[in-house]
Amino acid sequence: MYYFAKFDHANDGITVTFPDITCGQTEKVAMEMAEDVLLSCVEIYFEEGWPFPLAREGKPGEKAVYIPESVYAKILLHNTLLEKGASKAQLARLLDSNPPEVQRIFDVRRKTRIDTLGRALALLGRPLHL
Repeated sequence: MYYFAKFDHANDGITVTFPDITCGQTEKVAMEMAEDVLLSCVEIYFEEGWPFPLAREGKPGEKAVYIPESVYAKILLHNTLLEKGASKAQLARLLDSNPPEVQRIFDVRRKTRIDTLGRALALLGRPLHL
């Protein structure tokens, strides 16, 4: 079984859309689905070890999709680990923690205290600025 998708090629990658799959009948439902899709994308990037794009200014015709501040801090932490070539095990040692606890920090659907994320970023030399 296959679903048809549209592949739009750009300089920075390929955007895939499924014309037959809608995101609800109202703006509110569509926004809730967009927020969930955004979190799913973060999860995939984390699992694959890819840096996640940082938030940017919107362009005409775009709608801002909310992501919790703690998840954005997790993105910053994930990207910082990649930039520095550091492992989660190294982060666990810096935090005087254990690897399973650090792994939970990167679960975007699990709540993590912002001060925990700020401390981790500071220890990596990238203080969190709100």
